[in-house]
Amino acid sequence: MGEAQIERPTSPFDGKAFDVENALLMYALSYATMPAEGIYDQPALEPLRDSIKDCHIYLVGLTPVIQTQAVTQDGTNMVTSMSVRGQIHDLRWAIPPNVVLKGDADQGWWGEDEEGRRCFPDEVTIGMRLKLEAGVDFKVLYIGQAFGEEGSRNALDRLRKHETLQKIALQGVPAGYRLTLLMLEIQPGNSTITVINPRAANRSQGSERIRMGLDKLFGTDEAERTTLYEAALIRYFQPPFNTIFKKSFPSTNLKVLADCYDKDFAAVVAEISIDELPFTLFSDTVAHRHNHIAKFDLHDDEARRVFFA
Repeated sequence: MGEAQIERPTSPFDGKAFDVENALLMYALSYATMPAEGIYDQPALEPLRDSIKDCHIYLVGLTPVIQTQAVTQDGTNMVTSMSVRGQIHDLRWAIPPNVVLKGDADQGWWGEDEEGRRCFPDEVTIGMRLKLEAGVDFKVLYIGQAFGEEGSRNALDRLRKHETLQKIALQGVPAGYRLTLLMLEIQPGNSTITVINPRAANRSQGSERIRMGLDKLFGTDEAERTTLYEAALIRYFQPPFNTIFKKSFPSTNLKVLADCYDKDFAAVVAEISIDELPFTLFSDTVAHRHNHIAKFDLHDDEARRVFFA
């Protein structure tokens, strides 16, 4: 009797074209956010300048108006009553020992210790609490970028003369909402994801393709990353005021992707995963999520799809 043949389990990696495939990973490193009308308010912009200077991606969207209705003391807790979409949300904060609540609706409120030092939950902390407890969100209406010569322009430079921003504002903002800007800084270096597939049809180019991933993918410059990140987010969120990239990304006909195909990327990934954002992002086509990952295969050939099969 012959030996019984042991069948190897099938795998989604069986028969793929190459034993090594590379993807370019891009993610938002930091952010700045502000009401759209604030782009001309120089004193208000001053504390944000360091955060904004390297932000080349911007999102325009709607966020609910948030107002502080009252701040009171309840035993050892400070209670900030915040109005969001007409509903009051009471946020409780433990008051440190020897701190007294001071202020009023005109001056604002703060805690003050025996030496006169002031303390109060900062905007980021309050925003994160409201995001979780009141469902504060950001509806994406438009996505754009500004880069210039060797990164000489940032998002704010572009937004000050932005026709689409003016168009959105002129069409009107729903009651209870405000037009808000989210500006993102993309990570300064290149990150790649490499899949090594021992079941590929062609397993003779592994070393060469690894070297290509290191040499060519790491040669992608900041201007290219900025455009790829913008294109991926537009394709993902489908913002109503964007036209380019909404349906055409990815495509071999796009100039922005010509270099990607030359470097033989198999996929691109653009992430927004910042825990400190004071709202959750969503659009007409993308549900509310704390983290968003726009991921796209660049090849129609099924044999090249190994990342998002």
